[in-house]
Amino acid sequence: MNHHDNNDDDLIINGVPMGRRAFLGMLSGAVAAGTLMSPSWSWAQAGGGATLMVSAPANPSSLDPTTGGSGSDHALLFPLYDTLINWNPSSLTPIPGLAQKWSFPDPKTLVLELRPGMTFHDGTPVNAEAVKINLDRSRTADFSNIREELGSVDHIEVSGEHVVTLHLKNPDSALPLILSDRAGMMVSPKALADNNNRVDRNPVGAGFMRFEKWNDGSEVAMTRYADYKGPNKPEVAAISFKIITDSATRLRSVMSGQAHVAYHLDGRQKQMIEKLPTVQGFADPTIYCYQFYLNMSRKPLDDVRVRQAINYAVDRETFIRAAMAGAGEPAHMNLPKTHWAYDPETAKLYPHDPDKARALLKEAGHADGIELDLRGYNDQSSVQMQEVLMEQFSKAGIRGRFRTGTIADMSAAYFGQEKAGHMLLSAWTGRPDPSQAYGLLYSSNAYFNAGRVKAPDGFDQALLDSRSSDDQQKRQEALARLQRIVMENALVVPLAFRQSIVATTAQVQGFKNNLLGKPKFDNVSLKA
Repeated sequence: MNHHDNNDDDLIINGVPMGRRAFLGMLSGAVAAGTLMSPSWSWAQAGGGATLMVSAPANPSSLDPTTGGSGSDHALLFPLYDTLINWNPSSLTPIPGLAQKWSFPDPKTLVLELRPGMTFHDGTPVNAEAVKINLDRSRTADFSNIREELGSVDHIEVSGEHVVTLHLKNPDSALPLILSDRAGMMVSPKALADNNNRVDRNPVGAGFMRFEKWNDGSEVAMTRYADYKGPNKPEVAAISFKIITDSATRLRSVMSGQAHVAYHLDGRQKQMIEKLPTVQGFADPTIYCYQFYLNMSRKPLDDVRVRQAINYAVDRETFIRAAMAGAGEPAHMNLPKTHWAYDPETAKLYPHDPDKARALLKEAGHADGIELDLRGYNDQSSVQMQEVLMEQFSKAGIRGRFRTGTIADMSAAYFGQEKAGHMLLSAWTGRPDPSQAYGLLYSSNAYFNAGRVKAPDGFDQALLDSRSSDDQQKRQEALARLQRIVMENALVVPLAFRQSIVATTAQVQGFKNNLLGKPKFDNVSLKA
């Protein structure tokens, strides 16, 4: 993004054209008046170095990687927990993490060789026994939200002080990238033993940052782990994540100098960032997909014709223009068209056709349309999306109203025990391997399958086939079949893939976006 344009071109602020200089003058006045942010939030110093101040969009659901249920948690988890395997930010191909080497001596055995000398934040060693304890917990505990990810693991063997062997029920070529996500985030076994096997609010990991405090809805603070010997290169003494749900306020925090970084900004703010000479802008494609999750255990969503009608009712191009200021790509499945596993035939299934939607509803016995209990989030961007979609739905005979709240609260109510609402307007934030995403979203017992309904015929076999070979062509064929099954059965209403739009001050050095759209701060430094 070009952020060094010195022309006094008009910015559009709340629909009113305003010159850049006038806008900056207005901003300066707001800062002086203390109306932008709490004046208590100042740049901090810790341990002889700078604190990176980050404006984050959501309170975490948990700081335990096994129990959390929100994709927005990852940016806060990454500094606290090194993963067994890491990924390249631009391609999501696996690279070393806590495991410096890994291999498949046969298709049903994965051997991990751990990096020596690593310790958890409580000083205990990151060894093969610790890894076994963590993986067994994640794949068997009743409270684990990632059991499905490790479903291919039969048993785990400690083969040496720093060697772990995973014996598999079936070949699983996705497993290395699965271990680059929540399943690969290692928690101190001592901390688990001391805290009834859960560390939701008192995490003890092996990342370059160690936990300091979590003030709900306000701040998560962490400081550099002095004994860190991993592959990352922490350049700041501390990170303070300030929870600011409103995207415009997050951007203003960087513009005013009260934060160094603001992420998950909206498309409509992209133009503004480009015109600000003191702000660095980043805008890159991601696999982060806005979508409606469907509780298919509730009527009328138990009828595939109703779910198909909802897909036909959505005008994805208009949604992107109206709700995302054009900064997105229409989503016809859970993979964007640039992804190696994207299936162009699946993308043709649901062109915008409100007449077709009405006909399907009539065929399903709803000639007068349907009324839905819709759930969503209460930030400005989400509300705007809701308004655009309700207008589109009205043309197809789909009615309802949104009940809104914070990301953590609404997600927990929808996916947890309560199972509140027919549909949740949210996002699938993506996973490094596509088969991982499809398993987590649509398998019969998956957390994100809100109604826990049985997967359609052929789904389980296609998912198994997508992991049974490391030949990309064979995987692509199986994943195409998987995507077709999901969309023919309308298990989701995909809307659009967002760009990762990030604003930073000129002080920030070394920041890079990644294809997941979940920022990491492992190599970020602050220029004096």
